[in-house]
Amino acid sequence: MFETQNGSSIKGRFSVVIPVYNHERTVADVVHRTLALDLPVVVVDDGSTDSTYDRIKGIAGIRILQHRWNCGKGAALMTGFRQAEKTSAWAITLDADGQHDPRDAMALVAAIPRNKRPIVIGNRQGMLAAEAPWTSRFGREFSNFWVRMAGGPALTDSQSGFRIYPLPECLHLGVESRRFQFEVEVLAKANWNRIPVIEAPIRVSYRPGTPRISHFHPFFDFLRNFGVFSRLITRRVVRRFLRN
Repeated sequence: MFETQNGSSIKGRFSVVIPVYNHERTVADVVHRTLALDLPVVVVDDGSTDSTYDRIKGIAGIRILQHRWNCGKGAALMTGFRQAEKTSAWAITLDADGQHDPRDAMALVAAIPRNKRPIVIGNRQGMLAAEAPWTSRFGREFSNFWVRMAGGPALTDSQSGFRIYPLPECLHLGVESRRFQFEVEVLAKANWNRIPVIEAPIRVSYRPGTPRISHFHPFFDFLRNFGVFSRLITRRVVRRFLRN
């Protein structure tokens, strides 16, 4: 079993949370590979309308939680965190689309400094490769800039879904977003509350010719992003004004 920098086993301290929405082609493989970590695995089916649940319901050793309808990735993560908190001090999150190698969770765990409780972001290597979707490359740079403007940390991959969150700290940050914007708002509010945010390199796989499952909607998610960043920047300005 892998050990952290202070020599303690990760067994009993970490759980894996996988948010899922209509990932019938990839979810079973992702879950099977994640089980090899020998950690509790919580899969949150966020109201899938395809065969996602049928593909995973017979897999032994996982806990499946279901939303009756699609509530958003942030809502699925919060549901998973509440379950993980019952047994673990940390939640490892990864996406169900197959872009991540679950074994890289060990690299994220290894990056946790002694006696610190940071959020750890998996910095995806190879995002400039030709097979990486341009929307992912552009979105990462766009998000990095606005996270910083909202009072968050300076990061190179603020949109990565492969992360480690300290629990219960991240359950009590008052994050309001319940869709993709959760993953950027939590970074800003962590920084506001002096929770460290660090990055560690991980691999990413965008296989040419393989259909990529994305639930990103350019128009609606642009509006949601604009609303979230406007709210965060306004509150950051107000916080500074009140402190002065």
